[in-house]
Amino acid sequence: MLRTWDRWAAALLALVLAGNALAMLFNGLAWYGAVPGVTSTGPYNAHFVRDIGAAYLVAALGLAWFGWRPREGWPAMAAGAAFLTFHAAIHVYDATCGGSSPWADVRRDLVGVYLFAALPLTLALFRKPVND
Repeated sequence: MLRTWDRWAAALLALVLAGNALAMLFNGLAWYGAVPGVTSTGPYNAHFVRDIGAAYLVAALGLAWFGWRPREGWPAMAAGAAFLTFHAAIHVYDATCGGSSPWADVRRDLVGVYLFAALPLTLALFRKPVND
C-alpha cells in the first residue's frame, strides 16, 4: 500500500533534484565551483555539466510524477532511480579506485549522491503501486 509519506518524500526529493538540475543547466560554472569534490574531477566542461543536469531534471520529473499520480508515474520514477543508482555506483567505483582515502569520498557524497539515489531506489523497489 502506498502511503502519503511516500508521495511527499518523492515530491520533496523532486524539488531538490530539480533545483540541482536547473543550477547545472543555467549556471553550470557556479554549480561546478560550489559542489564539494566536483573541481577534482577535471576541468569545467559546460556541455558535460548541462548533459548531467538534463539527466537530473528527468529524474526529478519522474519523482514529481510519482508523487502526483503514483500508478502512472512509477515507471518514470523507476527510470530516474536507475540513473541515480548508476551514478552513485560510479562514485563508489571512483572512490575505491582513487588515490585518496575512499572514506573521504564516501563522506563527501553521502547525502548528495548516495542518499539521493537510495531514496528513489527504495520507492521504486518497495512502493510500486498495485492496481486494485
